[in-house]
Amino acid sequence: MSCMPKVSHGILPYLIPLKEREMMNKRPNRSDDQEPKVSNQNLKLPIIDFKELQGPNRPQVIKSLANACEQYGFFQLVNHGIPSDIISSMTDVSTRFFELPFEERAKYMSSDMRAPVRYGTSFNQNKDKVFYWRDFLKLMCHPLPDVVSHWPSSPVDMRKLTATYAEENKYLFLMLMDAIFESLRIVGTTENTTEEDEMLKDFKDGSQLMVVNCYPPCPQPDLTLGMPPHSDYGFLTILLQDEVEGLQIKKQDKWITVEPIPNSFVVNVGDHLEIFSNGKYKSVLHRVLVNSLKGRISVASLHTLPFTRSVGPSPKLINESNPRRYKDTNFASFLEYISSREPKWKNFLESRKLLT
Repeated sequence: MSCMPKVSHGILPYLIPLKEREMMNKRPNRSDDQEPKVSNQNLKLPIIDFKELQGPNRPQVIKSLANACEQYGFFQLVNHGIPSDIISSMTDVSTRFFELPFEERAKYMSSDMRAPVRYGTSFNQNKDKVFYWRDFLKLMCHPLPDVVSHWPSSPVDMRKLTATYAEENKYLFLMLMDAIFESLRIVGTTENTTEEDEMLKDFKDGSQLMVVNCYPPCPQPDLTLGMPPHSDYGFLTILLQDEVEGLQIKKQDKWITVEPIPNSFVVNVGDHLEIFSNGKYKSVLHRVLVNSLKGRISVASLHTLPFTRSVGPSPKLINESNPRRYKDTNFASFLEYISSREPKWKNFLESRKLLT
């Protein structure tokens, strides 16, 4: 696997300022918005067996799912049922896209957050002070018939292979959300159509954003990051990654590297699910490291409700002992927030909090 090096861009725009680099490894008596320490250990996330979730052991798996979302905000999903040829084809065509000449990829550069396809290197290239050591391709995936024609036409098989993967990923998301509603113990609590039934219907027509990431080998990996610390907008992110380590999550005030498991997905709670669960499930900070020897490819699928829908805490999770902790939010407020500043940490989610 290879990605096109960033030599044409130079390294200076990607260097983290010295003061920020000094905080990357340790900072005694730090406040909550400073960098946590780095652990030399790898983290084995909780493992959720999707096949077991569909069988007689579902109650036990639901308990494990609840614990993973509450204590980690992440889990590894195995036996997910997506054919291996679909997954390998998605990784392969992603690699081939980033190996295209820069002029071909640059056709899709855009600052429009609502564009059906965007190529770039930074969250907000107009606001970010530092670019990060990655190239990305962002693809809106719903509704597929309306957006596929806007996707890159090269490689020639990209649209077909990516659309197939997107459909499989959407189904997986819907099944996981059904299980998550059950894990929150809010399913079927009324005789009429439940709030969750309505949301599952909305999820079928909901937003699905695919972010294909290429992290090239970096000549000075200690001076930059592939992605800065952040949490994900949405309900769930389903991450396909290759065998190269790079993802780190903040756990017990330390940055810990997630150990890749072959033929699995890394799934994490997004800001919307933390809001919907009224803080029970956690949207956890994570970042990506780069290295000098190997490039890395990942494909993140971010799922949530339609852009026109607002998200707030479920009324079934609010009571006198657990008051409402978050404001309602929608995509428009998210766009307004990130377009006006450099996104970092969990600052958008923090702006939605009513209680800490």
